[in-house]
Amino acid sequence: MQKNTLLFLAVMTAFIVSSCSKTIDPVATTPPPTVKDIYFCGRLNGIPTYWKNGVAKSLTDGKNYGEVFSMTVEGSDVYVAGYEYNGSHNVAKYWKNGVAISLTNGTTSASAFAIKVVGSDVYVAGDESKNSISTVKYWKNGIATSLTDGKNSASALAMTVVGSDVYVAGDEYNGSQYVAKYWKNGVATSLTDGKNYGYLKAITVVGNDVYLAGADNDVVKYWKNGIATSLTNGKNSTQVYDIFVAGSDVYVLGTEYNGLKNVAKYWKNGVPTSLTDGTKDAQASAIKVIGNDVYVAGDEDTARYWKNGVATSLTESKNSYISDMFITTN
Repeated sequence: MQKNTLLFLAVMTAFIVSSCSKTIDPVATTPPPTVKDIYFCGRLNGIPTYWKNGVAKSLTDGKNYGEVFSMTVEGSDVYVAGYEYNGSHNVAKYWKNGVAISLTNGTTSASAFAIKVVGSDVYVAGDESKNSISTVKYWKNGIATSLTDGKNSASALAMTVVGSDVYVAGDEYNGSQYVAKYWKNGVATSLTDGKNYGYLKAITVVGNDVYLAGADNDVVKYWKNGIATSLTNGKNSTQVYDIFVAGSDVYVLGTEYNGLKNVAKYWKNGVPTSLTDGTKDAQASAIKVIGNDVYVAGDEDTARYWKNGVATSLTESKNSYISDMFITTN
């Protein structure tokens, strides 16, 4: 009996020690990342510009019209993609640390809407027009790959690169309407039926899951592996700009018209949060989640960003806006 009691106590002691040791989770005790630098790109007083921690840097001399739409940061290098007018056509280009690299020769109109850097490779997605028909393309280190045949107009509005897989998202005209679709390594997948206007504006890949954000007949939606979730009822005009996935939470960013003005808002797992009160027109262009903090970039009168709903203006100029954002962390 005493032997059994001692054995029981030994087992219980081992169980308690084991249970207590499991409460010390090194992942759970790891502090959340802290923001190091915040970058934005957009326009300031009519000039393509990027900001680092609130300090603006012009990308052109302002003599020719230009716009920028996307940015990324790799180490100390800042990449921004867009276009600049050459007097006859828009030239697709990107800037690395302020130095312009042209992707098209200026004999046709072209734009660069998305940029990603993987190692030493620079990927840019956009479109180039010929005979009023735009062809979706991406450039890898300046070498173009066409994703559409040029028979119908198409747009490339977002891109991501995962390993050797290149994803480009946008839309393509089917003869009567624009169809929301994306291309993976050149193979197209349609997400809308072409009966109503559809488009995709953002894409992210998490593990084996492909998330896309866009709209179908003014209904804001996101798709996870092709399965759609509607976020609005289609009664109000909407625009979609970005998507971000943090764990099991899906954030979709855009604007919704309230009858008078466009209201900047995001949906977290389908629940909307308005960033502006609807008294002024606003735009929300990019969203990032760092730890428990939600950052949104856009404009309301001036270029600004919101951290957890609190706005910070980057400039006093009303001739300004933000099109993209990148955050580095420690």
